[in-house]
Amino acid sequence: LNRPRIFEQIIITQLIVSIFFMINLLLIATVFSNQVFLSTMRYILFLITLVSDSVFLILSDLLLILYNIYFTMQVSLCIIFYLIVCQCMFVTPVTLTAMTLERYVAICLPLRHPELCSLHNTQKCILIILTVSSVPCFIILSTFIAAASSSVYTQHKRCSMEMFVSLPWQNHFKFAVYQFYFFIMSITITFSYVKIMKVAKAASGEDKKSTWKGLRTVILHAFQLLLCLIQLWCPFIESAIVKIDLLLYINVRYFNYVSFILAPRCLSPLIYGLRDEKFLNALKYLALCFVHIGLICWKCIEQVGI
Repeated sequence: LNRPRIFEQIIITQLIVSIFFMINLLLIATVFSNQVFLSTMRYILFLITLVSDSVFLILSDLLLILYNIYFTMQVSLCIIFYLIVCQCMFVTPVTLTAMTLERYVAICLPLRHPELCSLHNTQKCILIILTVSSVPCFIILSTFIAAASSSVYTQHKRCSMEMFVSLPWQNHFKFAVYQFYFFIMSITITFSYVKIMKVAKAASGEDKKSTWKGLRTVILHAFQLLLCLIQLWCPFIESAIVKIDLLLYINVRYFNYVSFILAPRCLSPLIYGLRDEKFLNALKYLALCFVHIGLICWKCIEQVGI
Protein backbone atom coordinates (compact mmCIF):
# COMPACT_ATOMS: atom_id res chain seq x y z
CA LEU A 1 0.00 0.00 0.00
CA ASN A 2 1.04 3.59 -0.67
CA ARG A 3 1.45 4.72 2.94
CA PRO A 4 2.60 8.29 2.10
CA ARG A 5 -0.52 8.71 -0.03
CA ILE A 6 -2.76 7.49 2.82
CA PHE A 7 -1.16 9.85 5.35
CA GLU A 8 -1.48 12.70 2.84
CA GLN A 9 -5.20 11.98 2.65
CA ILE A 10 -5.42 11.95 6.47
CA ILE A 11 -3.72 15.36 6.69
CA ILE A 12 -6.09 16.83 4.08
CA THR A 13 -9.00 15.31 6.00
CA GLN A 14 -7.86 17.02 9.21
CA LEU A 15 -7.90 20.38 7.44
CA ILE A 16 -11.39 19.75 6.05
CA VAL A 17 -12.75 18.51 9.40
CA SER A 18 -11.28 21.54 11.20
CA ILE A 19 -12.93 23.98 8.78
CA PHE A 20 -16.28 22.18 8.87
CA PHE A 21 -16.20 21.85 12.65
CA MET A 22 -15.49 25.58 13.09
CA ILE A 23 -18.41 26.44 10.78
CA ASN A 24 -20.72 24.18 12.78
CA LEU A 25 -19.52 25.77 16.03
CA LEU A 26 -20.32 29.20 14.58
CA LEU A 27 -23.82 28.01 13.65
CA ILE A 28 -24.31 26.52 17.14
CA ALA A 29 -23.14 29.77 18.76
CA THR A 30 -25.61 31.67 16.55
CA VAL A 31 -28.53 29.56 17.82
CA PHE A 32 -27.49 30.21 21.43
CA SER A 33 -27.04 33.95 20.75
CA ASN A 34 -30.78 34.64 20.60
CA GLN A 35 -33.42 33.44 23.04
CA VAL A 36 -35.98 33.36 20.20
CA PHE A 37 -34.04 30.55 18.53
CA LEU A 38 -34.03 28.53 21.77
CA SER A 39 -37.81 28.82 22.14
CA THR A 40 -38.79 27.92 18.56
CA MET A 41 -39.14 24.28 17.49
CA ARG A 42 -37.47 24.49 14.07
CA TYR A 43 -34.38 26.25 15.45
CA ILE A 44 -34.11 23.80 18.35
CA LEU A 45 -34.32 20.88 15.91
CA PHE A 46 -31.72 22.63 13.74
CA LEU A 47 -29.49 22.84 16.82
CA ILE A 48 -29.92 19.09 17.37
CA THR A 49 -28.64 18.38 13.84
CA LEU A 50 -25.66 20.73 14.36
CA VAL A 51 -24.63 19.11 17.65
CA SER A 52 -25.12 15.60 16.24
CA ASP A 53 -23.14 16.39 13.10
CA SER A 54 -20.32 17.98 15.11
CA VAL A 55 -20.00 14.94 17.39
CA PHE A 56 -20.08 12.69 14.32
CA LEU A 57 -17.32 14.73 12.63
CA ILE A 58 -15.00 14.54 15.64
CA LEU A 59 -15.54 10.86 16.50
CA SER A 60 -15.43 9.57 12.90
CA ASP A 61 -12.24 11.57 12.31
CA LEU A 62 -10.70 10.22 15.53
CA LEU A 63 -11.54 6.64 14.56
CA LEU A 64 -10.10 7.25 11.08
CA ILE A 65 -6.79 8.38 12.56
CA LEU A 66 -6.62 5.53 15.08
CA TYR A 67 -7.44 2.96 12.39
CA ASN A 68 -4.74 4.21 10.02
CA ILE A 69 -2.00 4.30 12.67
CA TYR A 70 -2.92 0.68 13.55
CA PHE A 71 -4.04 1.59 17.05
CA THR A 72 -5.90 -1.25 18.76
CA MET A 73 -8.49 -0.98 21.51
CA GLN A 74 -10.70 -3.33 23.46
CA VAL A 75 -13.75 -4.39 21.46
CA SER A 76 -16.08 -3.34 24.29
CA LEU A 77 -14.72 0.23 24.02
CA CYS A 78 -15.14 0.11 20.25
CA ILE A 79 -18.79 -0.83 20.78
CA ILE A 80 -19.31 2.36 22.78
CA PHE A 81 -17.76 4.41 19.96
CA TYR A 82 -19.94 2.57 17.47
CA LEU A 83 -23.15 3.30 19.38
CA ILE A 84 -22.38 7.03 19.59
CA VAL A 85 -21.37 7.35 15.91
CA CYS A 86 -24.35 5.27 14.75
CA GLN A 87 -26.72 7.30 16.92
CA CYS A 88 -25.41 10.58 15.43
CA MET A 89 -25.60 9.12 11.93
CA PHE A 90 -29.35 8.51 12.34
CA VAL A 91 -30.21 11.57 14.44
CA THR A 92 -29.64 13.95 11.52
CA PRO A 93 -32.03 12.34 8.96
CA VAL A 94 -34.66 11.62 11.63
CA THR A 95 -34.48 15.25 12.78
CA LEU A 96 -34.73 16.45 9.17
CA THR A 97 -37.94 14.45 8.89
CA ALA A 98 -39.25 16.07 12.08
CA MET A 99 -38.34 19.52 10.70
CA THR A 100 -40.30 18.71 7.53
CA LEU A 101 -43.35 17.80 9.60
CA GLU A 102 -42.95 21.09 11.49
CA ARG A 103 -43.10 22.98 8.17
CA TYR A 104 -46.14 20.92 7.18
CA VAL A 105 -47.94 21.90 10.39
CA ALA A 106 -46.90 25.56 10.03
CA ILE A 107 -48.28 25.81 6.48
CA CYS A 108 -51.14 23.30 6.35
CA LEU A 109 -52.34 23.62 9.97
CA PRO A 110 -51.35 27.19 10.91
CA LEU A 111 -53.97 27.53 13.67
CA ARG A 112 -52.67 24.44 15.45
CA HIS A 113 -48.97 25.25 14.96
CA PRO A 114 -48.47 27.12 18.28
CA GLU A 115 -50.05 24.20 20.16
CA LEU A 116 -48.40 21.31 18.30
CA CYS A 117 -44.96 22.96 18.08
CA SER A 118 -44.81 24.36 21.60
CA LEU A 119 -41.66 24.16 23.72
CA HIS A 120 -43.16 21.31 25.77
CA ASN A 121 -43.92 19.28 22.63
CA THR A 122 -40.45 20.09 21.29
CA GLN A 123 -38.93 18.35 24.30
CA LYS A 124 -41.10 15.30 23.62
CA CYS A 125 -40.09 15.43 19.95
CA ILE A 126 -36.38 15.40 20.86
CA LEU A 127 -36.93 12.36 23.09
CA ILE A 128 -38.74 10.58 20.25
CA ILE A 129 -35.95 11.48 17.80
CA LEU A 130 -33.25 10.05 20.10
CA THR A 131 -35.28 6.89 20.72
CA VAL A 132 -36.07 6.27 17.05
CA SER A 133 -32.43 6.96 16.09
CA SER A 134 -31.07 4.48 18.63
CA VAL A 135 -33.24 1.53 17.52
CA PRO A 136 -31.28 0.56 14.35
CA CYS A 137 -27.97 0.88 16.24
CA PHE A 138 -29.06 -1.59 18.91
CA ILE A 139 -30.58 -3.90 16.30
CA ILE A 140 -27.29 -4.08 14.37
CA LEU A 141 -25.35 -4.45 17.63
CA SER A 142 -27.66 -7.33 18.59
CA THR A 143 -26.76 -9.19 15.38
CA PHE A 144 -23.07 -8.76 16.28
CA ILE A 145 -23.64 -10.04 19.83
CA ALA A 146 -25.62 -13.02 18.47
CA ALA A 147 -22.76 -14.04 16.14
CA ALA A 148 -19.76 -13.18 18.37
CA SER A 149 -18.25 -15.34 21.08
CA SER A 150 -18.11 -14.09 24.66
CA SER A 151 -14.30 -13.81 24.55
CA VAL A 152 -14.33 -11.27 21.71
CA TYR A 153 -15.24 -8.34 23.99
CA THR A 154 -11.88 -8.45 25.80
CA GLN A 155 -9.84 -8.73 22.60
CA HIS A 156 -7.93 -5.76 21.19
CA LYS A 157 -8.62 -4.86 17.55
CA ARG A 158 -8.48 -1.91 15.17
CA CYS A 159 -11.83 -0.21 15.65
CA SER A 160 -13.95 0.15 12.53
CA MET A 161 -17.66 -0.09 11.81
CA GLU A 162 -17.00 -3.06 9.49
CA MET A 163 -15.97 -5.26 12.41
CA PHE A 164 -19.63 -5.42 13.51
CA VAL A 165 -20.66 -6.97 10.21
CA SER A 166 -18.62 -10.15 9.70
CA LEU A 167 -21.23 -12.46 8.14
CA PRO A 168 -23.21 -11.94 4.88
CA TRP A 169 -26.59 -12.18 6.62
CA GLN A 170 -25.57 -9.39 9.01
CA ASN A 171 -24.72 -7.17 6.06
CA HIS A 172 -28.07 -7.86 4.39
CA PHE A 173 -29.93 -7.27 7.65
CA LYS A 174 -28.11 -3.98 8.20
CA PHE A 175 -28.95 -2.83 4.69
CA ALA A 176 -32.62 -3.79 5.19
CA VAL A 177 -32.84 -1.77 8.43
CA TYR A 178 -31.26 1.27 6.78
CA GLN A 179 -33.55 1.11 3.75
CA PHE A 180 -36.65 0.68 5.92
CA TYR A 181 -35.84 3.81 7.88
CA PHE A 182 -35.16 5.92 4.83
CA PHE A 183 -38.24 4.57 3.07
CA ILE A 184 -40.40 5.80 5.96
CA MET A 185 -38.57 9.17 5.96
CA SER A 186 -38.95 9.53 2.19
CA ILE A 187 -42.68 8.79 2.40
CA THR A 188 -43.04 11.41 5.16
CA ILE A 189 -41.22 14.09 3.18
CA THR A 190 -43.14 13.25 -0.01
CA PHE A 191 -46.45 13.46 1.88
CA SER A 192 -45.50 16.86 3.33
CA TYR A 193 -44.36 18.10 -0.10
CA VAL A 194 -47.65 17.13 -1.78
CA LYS A 195 -49.79 18.69 0.98
CA ILE A 196 -47.76 21.94 0.99
CA MET A 197 -47.92 22.04 -2.84
CA LYS A 198 -51.72 21.93 -2.69
CA VAL A 199 -51.77 24.79 -0.17
CA ALA A 200 -49.27 26.75 -2.30
CA LYS A 201 -51.51 26.52 -5.37
CA ALA A 202 -54.56 27.64 -3.40
CA ALA A 203 -52.80 30.46 -1.53
CA SER A 204 -52.55 34.05 -2.70
CA GLY A 205 -50.47 37.15 -1.99
CA GLU A 206 -48.21 37.05 1.07
CA ASP A 207 -49.47 33.60 2.07
CA LYS A 208 -48.44 32.23 -1.31
CA LYS A 209 -44.91 33.60 -0.90
CA SER A 210 -44.60 32.08 2.60
CA THR A 211 -45.98 28.75 1.40
CA TRP A 212 -43.57 28.47 -1.53
CA LYS A 213 -40.72 29.29 0.84
CA GLY A 214 -41.85 26.39 3.04
CA LEU A 215 -42.02 24.18 -0.04
CA ARG A 216 -38.41 25.01 -0.93
CA THR A 217 -37.43 24.12 2.64
CA VAL A 218 -39.04 20.69 2.25
CA ILE A 219 -37.14 20.20 -1.04
CA LEU A 220 -33.90 21.08 0.77
CA HIS A 221 -34.70 18.51 3.48
CA ALA A 222 -35.31 15.92 0.75
CA PHE A 223 -31.91 16.71 -0.76
CA GLN A 224 -30.23 16.43 2.64
CA LEU A 225 -31.96 13.10 3.20
CA LEU A 226 -30.72 11.89 -0.20
CA LEU A 227 -27.15 12.71 0.84
CA CYS A 228 -27.64 10.72 4.04
CA LEU A 229 -28.98 7.82 1.98
CA ILE A 230 -25.93 7.92 -0.32
CA GLN A 231 -23.77 7.78 2.79
CA LEU A 232 -25.42 4.49 3.76
CA TRP A 233 -24.91 3.09 0.26
CA CYS A 234 -21.17 3.82 0.38
CA PRO A 235 -20.16 0.72 2.44
CA PHE A 236 -21.92 -1.57 -0.03
CA ILE A 237 -20.20 0.08 -3.00
CA GLU A 238 -16.85 -0.12 -1.22
CA SER A 239 -17.33 -3.81 -0.32
CA ALA A 240 -17.76 -4.58 -4.03
CA ILE A 241 -14.70 -2.51 -5.08
CA VAL A 242 -12.36 -4.01 -2.45
CA LYS A 243 -12.68 -7.38 -4.21
CA ILE A 244 -11.47 -5.82 -7.46
CA ASP A 245 -8.62 -3.44 -6.58
CA LEU A 246 -7.33 -2.54 -3.11
CA LEU A 247 -5.77 0.80 -4.16
CA LEU A 248 -8.96 1.82 -5.96
CA TYR A 249 -10.91 0.85 -2.83
CA ILE A 250 -8.76 3.18 -0.67
CA ASN A 251 -9.23 6.10 -3.08
CA VAL A 252 -12.98 5.53 -3.45
CA ARG A 253 -13.41 5.21 0.30
CA TYR A 254 -11.56 8.49 0.84
CA PHE A 255 -13.68 10.23 -1.81
CA ASN A 256 -16.90 8.89 -0.28
CA TYR A 257 -15.83 9.94 3.21
CA VAL A 258 -15.14 13.54 2.17
CA SER A 259 -17.98 13.95 -0.36
CA PHE A 260 -20.88 12.07 1.24
CA ILE A 261 -20.03 11.99 4.96
CA LEU A 262 -18.04 15.11 5.87
CA ALA A 263 -19.29 17.71 3.38
CA PRO A 264 -23.07 17.21 3.84
CA ARG A 265 -22.71 17.47 7.61
CA CYS A 266 -21.44 21.03 7.25
CA LEU A 267 -22.65 22.41 3.93
CA SER A 268 -26.30 21.34 4.28
CA PRO A 269 -26.80 22.99 7.71
CA LEU A 270 -24.95 26.09 6.45
CA ILE A 271 -27.21 26.36 3.39
CA TYR A 272 -30.28 25.86 5.58
CA GLY A 273 -29.10 28.56 8.00
CA LEU A 274 -28.31 31.05 5.24
CA ARG A 275 -31.83 30.67 3.80
CA ASP A 276 -33.42 31.90 7.03
CA GLU A 277 -33.31 35.71 7.11
CA LYS A 278 -33.55 36.00 10.90
CA PHE A 279 -30.85 33.38 11.43
CA LEU A 280 -28.66 34.90 8.68
CA ASN A 281 -28.73 38.33 10.34
CA ALA A 282 -27.73 36.82 13.69
CA LEU A 283 -24.99 34.79 11.97
CA LYS A 284 -23.57 37.89 10.24
CA TYR A 285 -23.56 39.82 13.52
CA LEU A 286 -21.81 37.02 15.40
CA ALA A 287 -19.28 36.50 12.59
CA LEU A 288 -18.44 40.22 12.56
CA CYS A 289 -17.97 40.12 16.35
CA PHE A 290 -15.51 37.22 16.04
CA VAL A 291 -13.64 39.01 13.24
CA HIS A 292 -13.46 42.19 15.33
CA ILE A 293 -12.17 40.26 18.37
CA GLY A 294 -9.63 38.48 16.14
CA LEU A 295 -8.32 41.81 14.79
CA ILE A 296 -7.99 43.20 18.32
CA CYS A 297 -6.05 40.09 19.43
CA TRP A 298 -3.81 40.34 16.37
CA LYS A 299 -3.01 44.00 17.11
CA CYS A 300 -2.19 43.11 20.73
CA ILE A 301 0.17 40.34 19.55
CA GLU A 302 1.87 42.76 17.15
CA GLN A 303 2.34 45.32 19.94
CA VAL A 304 3.80 42.69 22.27
CA GLY A 305 6.12 41.61 19.45
CA ILE A 306 7.29 45.17 18.96
